[in-house]
Amino acid sequence: MSIFEKIIGSLDDKREWKAMEARAKALPSEYSAAYKAIQKYMWTAGGGPTDWKGTNRIFTGILDLFEEGAAEGKKVTDLTGEDVAAFCDELVKDEKTWNDKYRKKLNDTIGRG
Repeated sequence: MSIFEKIIGSLDDKREWKAMEARAKALPSEYSAAYKAIQKYMWTAGGGPTDWKGTNRIFTGILDLFEEGAAEGKKVTDLTGEDVAAFCDELVKDEKTWNDKYRKKLNDTIGRG
């Protein structure tokens, strides 16, 4: 089971995810590329939320922000700031992330030994 299948379980959730991906593809190229890079950062850095509710909230919020910024002719960094990783980290600060899950698993594993 992939990370996406673990996060996005139900058919309705999958439809929502596909709709979000379609919105991202419809953005101007600078925004679409930034959205993909943010997704990659969140999934590979382990900082992404572990459930669909958090994932949906965060990525829908990013899409809303990017659509509005694109309509106003702003650059991506006008919206995110120069430190895009810090922007992402701030979005997930109140969410349980994969890093949290992996830390707990490691600590539980070592603690048993």
